Amino acid sequence: MGELPKRKSNRLVNYDYAQNGAYFVTICTKGKESVFGNIDDGKMTLSNVGLIADSELQKAASHFNDVVINNYVVMPNHVHLIIVIMGAGTGMPAGEASGASTITVGNIIRGYKSGVSRITGFSPWQKSFHDHVIRNQEDYNRIAEYIENNTARWAEDRYY
Repeated sequence: MGELPKRKSNRLVNYDYAQNGAYFVTICTKGKESVFGNIDDGKMTLSNVGLIADSELQKAASHFNDVVINNYVVMPNHVHLIIVIMGAGTGMPAGEASGASTITVGNIIRGYKSGVSRITGFSPWQKSFHDHVIRNQEDYNRIAEYIENNTARWAEDRYY
């Protein structure tokens, strides 16, 4: 039997995803299925699964100290968000009295995806996620505008 092909990592090699910074993340559904709802006339109507995905995203940052989710949008078959990690990514999960844990983009996304899967009773997610390290304010502003206008530009979206 031949060797299985090696999967290319979506992460930057040798980059510390626990360091302070802003990260643009896209999480897609399995097979790009539109399980989160539909867009009509530029407006997103969330399905029951979409409502859960939205609700869990609103709570995701509260599970960690020093993490903020400033911008996000739940689309029919993917989610875009900006995660901001402050405090060098090291801190206790919110509500814990002792024992530090490393906060990384991967840990935040893993917690979010598992929360949605647990509540819905199935996993709507594809493996992994896409990320972009936001390098400056101009980059941040461009991405925040993209997220804000994503539903209006659905027909132009590469996930459409």
